[in-house]
Amino acid sequence: MANVVAVIPARGGSKRIPRKNIKDFHGKPLIAYSIEVALNSKLFDKVIVSTDDEEIASIAKAYGADVPFIRPKELSDDFTGTGDVVTHALGYLRDKGEMFDYACTIYATAPLLQEKYLIEGFEKLKNSDAINAFSVTSMPFPIQRTFKIDEHERCEMFTPEYYMTRSQDLEEAYQDAGQFYWTKLNESSSETMFGKDSVPIVLPRHLVQDIDTVEDWKRAEIMYRVLEEQIHYE
Repeated sequence: MANVVAVIPARGGSKRIPRKNIKDFHGKPLIAYSIEVALNSKLFDKVIVSTDDEEIASIAKAYGADVPFIRPKELSDDFTGTGDVVTHALGYLRDKGEMFDYACTIYATAPLLQEKYLIEGFEKLKNSDAINAFSVTSMPFPIQRTFKIDEHERCEMFTPEYYMTRSQDLEEAYQDAGQFYWTKLNESSSETMFGKDSVPIVLPRHLVQDIDTVEDWKRAEIMYRVLEEQIHYE
């Protein structure tokens, strides 16, 4: 049987939304949603939170996660990537004699995450020759018809050859949904996460919202409330 671990990165120094990872979101700290979905999925032998912050560590433990270490300061600044944080966590566990076959990185800012997509990601990865599986969602508009605003405050299309093409005739594009990332740990890839070694797990757009700004936070709260009301009436 495969050994499976979830790693939830959650540093304390968020700038645009102070203390974002433990800020109250519909009655619970934001990170609690990711922890609870991971635990309720029954997929993991261990669910750990990697944090540099004692308060986040305490809250994570209260919601059932393991916090086996406090992340070192050199891995807690604005420039440290998620990959480095997860590599450190897995290395720490490995040094303690805990070996895993699969790891799932789950963002602490994913209150709309649902167990079924987490499970789908694991099952599809396990039953494929891919190395990664991660959450994606479709773009709400054709990327071929996007444009930029230049230095003269004028519009300039990225791909002007598609200006007259009907939206329904353009190929659909997808983006990273920023919720979870599964990886087979005993295999390596030269591809990026968005490459041929990855299985996309497609989420509906109404379950996807980045939370980087106050506006994002308010939108996520509305989306969550609507979703809860829909479940209640069903």
